Amino acid sequence: MEQTKLAMLTEKAREIRIGAIEAVYSASSGHPGGSLSISDILAYLYFAEMNVDPADPKKADRDRFVLSKGHTAPALYATLAANGYFDKSNLKTLRQVDSFLQGHPDMKHTPGVDMSSGSLGLGISAAAGMALSAKISGDAYRVYTIVGDGESEEGQVWEAAMFSAHYKLDNLCAFIDWNGLQIDGKVTDVMNPTPLDEKFKAFGWNVVVIDAHDFDQIEAACEAARACKGKPTAVICKSVKGKGVSFMENQVGWHGKAPNKEQYETAIAELSASV
Repeated sequence: MEQTKLAMLTEKAREIRIGAIEAVYSASSGHPGGSLSISDILAYLYFAEMNVDPADPKKADRDRFVLSKGHTAPALYATLAANGYFDKSNLKTLRQVDSFLQGHPDMKHTPGVDMSSGSLGLGISAAAGMALSAKISGDAYRVYTIVGDGESEEGQVWEAAMFSAHYKLDNLCAFIDWNGLQIDGKVTDVMNPTPLDEKFKAFGWNVVVIDAHDFDQIEAACEAARACKGKPTAVICKSVKGKGVSFMENQVGWHGKAPNKEQYETAIAELSASV
């Protein structure tokens, strides 16, 4: 990847992380750990991969995105704000009464949100339906979704996987955020879904395994997904929960709690200093 593009994506990912932390801190509630682990993926999708237009959020030929792990909405909202769907000042209204930024994505009120999500397993199912709709209609748009590793313990994820392979949805790309931690502890201790790569292959998917924080690898995965015909693609993303904030990294306690003032200031300082 050429350096100008890499620098732009790195800056956008940092902006997304800062926005997510600001939103969670302002709400005194939310999910920072998983928001930080998917920030690089969101940066690449919205600023390098997907055909979207903030000036026309509902344009018919846009690529679709579904945040299946809907509790990490702060990262999605920060991404949409960074891309101009709405002013960044709105991030500080997260979870407040009358705010259009609810605790989980809401397609009826938030510009740029293609599907309401939050009930785990439903997002990837909706994404599969969108991809099938494009096939039936002969539309060229692609569908992207991010699924949590803990979420992959849900049976509906595997129903969607079976459905997507059966209908040869090669216009569907699912990023599996493998940070190894969920609300109750290590994913492999709670309900071990591994090996995710072999399971998706067994369900008939094209599978790519990447470092979720390496833009070259994310780019290669997207290229592989577009090149693959007749199969949906699952990108197993080895990520770090809380990525970018030292005291949050790989700490399960930061799955679903807000930082206090001192922690917030430390987090913002670290993210602002990162390159």
